[in-house]
Amino acid sequence: MAAVKKSLPRRRFDVVVVGAGGAGMRCSLQLANAGLSVAVLSKVFPTRSHTVAAQGGVSASLGNMSEDDWYWHMYDTVKGSDWLGDQDAIEFMCREAPSAVYELEHFGMPFDRNPDGTIYQRPFGGHTANFGEKPVQRACAAADRTGHAMLHTLYQRNVAARTQFFVEWMALDLLRNEAGDVLGVTALEMETGEIYVLEAKTTVLATGGAGRIWAASTNAFINTGDGLGMAARAGIPLQDMEFWQFHPTGVAGAGVLITEGVRGEGGILLNKDGERFMERYAPTLKDLAPRDFVSRSMDQEIKEGRGCGPNGNYVLLKLDHLGADVINKRLPSIREIAIKFGNVDPIKEPIPVVPTIHYQMGGIPTNYNGQVMAPKDGENQVVNGLYAIGECAAVSVHGANRLGTNSLLDLIVFGRAAGNHIVDSHPERQHSHQPVPESSIDYSLDRVDTLEKRTGGEKTQDVGNAIREAMQHHCGVFRTIDLLEKGVTAIEDIAQRAANISFKDKSKVFNTARIEALEVTNMIEVARATTRSAAARTESRGAHALDDHPERDDVNWLRHTLWYSEGSRLDYKPVQMQPLSVESFPPKARTF
Repeated sequence: MAAVKKSLPRRRFDVVVVGAGGAGMRCSLQLANAGLSVAVLSKVFPTRSHTVAAQGGVSASLGNMSEDDWYWHMYDTVKGSDWLGDQDAIEFMCREAPSAVYELEHFGMPFDRNPDGTIYQRPFGGHTANFGEKPVQRACAAADRTGHAMLHTLYQRNVAARTQFFVEWMALDLLRNEAGDVLGVTALEMETGEIYVLEAKTTVLATGGAGRIWAASTNAFINTGDGLGMAARAGIPLQDMEFWQFHPTGVAGAGVLITEGVRGEGGILLNKDGERFMERYAPTLKDLAPRDFVSRSMDQEIKEGRGCGPNGNYVLLKLDHLGADVINKRLPSIREIAIKFGNVDPIKEPIPVVPTIHYQMGGIPTNYNGQVMAPKDGENQVVNGLYAIGECAAVSVHGANRLGTNSLLDLIVFGRAAGNHIVDSHPERQHSHQPVPESSIDYSLDRVDTLEKRTGGEKTQDVGNAIREAMQHHCGVFRTIDLLEKGVTAIEDIAQRAANISFKDKSKVFNTARIEALEVTNMIEVARATTRSAAARTESRGAHALDDHPERDDVNWLRHTLWYSEGSRLDYKPVQMQPLSVESFPPKARTF
């Protein structure tokens, strides 16, 4: 065994980026343009990363369609986060938004245009003018394929910059020395089944979300929380994992996303009586209230017997009144999705929709430069050599609830910020890589080897389905402490089963059974973090809505949760209430 471990092939880079979505490729572009040797690992071809599924837009206070200001954007984001977002990071993101979007435009991203040639912007939920006075048009859109346009634009720029892509590779574990510095990753090449040591002076996690731990999800099958699992196994805490966004409009029975841009263009939600019910819940913003608010309102309508369909288990999204021209120009993909997955043509009839898990607000804790932060010796300190960006990171700009279109903005702003910070640290001037301890490599190899050699045990699919069913039942739109505590027990029981997974096919080349088994080991870490963190938070805030604790509790719970895998231990840290250069927004009740 020792000889096999020593013969592992090794590659060395200035930077290894794990994940080729919007965040990963925006970061790698900065690095490659600066002349650094950079490797980007991706389980799928880069343009198949999940950013491609984002539809509605990317937020920036350009003011092309109506008066706007970055300070209003900041207020909306703080309020949308239910005051759990860090105000220094939120200010940074909202200030940087216009330049980040104009940069994309100069890269060649095909935004829709106004008659005067400026970027088209549509309204989106929770985005307002003059501190909540009225909706504002802030979402810069490329029809309903904004993420698709962004991802292809960034990939083309990376190709021009000669970024080195490792396509169909899966990162396995972080490599750390005794001081806790991150020195690279172990990774599996799917084509050959070989495991490599990829040494790096800097490692960037950009692995996206983990929405596949739920049964009904808008997420791609690749969204299994790989970066979160890697961080958790390396002893790094996961932050605010109790907060998961249910998107109001997933196609009923299919979970496929119907963008909030439909409501931005004028679509409305109806119950079985044909009532526009959001006027009762949010008199000012109506259907464009933040997502957590709309999802709970929809769920309430269904629970009180006003749902549609033979089982009364969905509501309707009406957009036929917009007209065929608007739908075909601004929402062509939505029409296609509705026909294929909902069996309705939205030009003629409404789409059946239901709240569906969509986005994780929590993740690996970082500062606004993308550096991973973790408590050490009683202080919050940088984890040397490690960055995290995008949905797998908790900066935290989204807090307890993310505003629509702030996700694509998060990718480009913090992807660029991390890239710039790494370039400024000049890894190319560090003449040698630090030696990687054999014990760190052995840990990863032993984990895979144990899985390889097991001949009997749990089937991967059975354990994966058990995770999804438990999360769907115990961590829904509305929660109770009793339900969550039972969820903790259920998930810990499933974790024991996950430790005993086996698969029959031991072949090396493109063995998807091996990949799926490794993904489940990441999914269970995310599920443990979510249920344990949620069961401990005895308040309702943003996406975490407890029936038995319906009010927000700023006295006891205006703080971030930190979950550690070892012992499923919880710790907490304060929310950063002080912005970088402006006055803070003190907490107040959220009304819309």
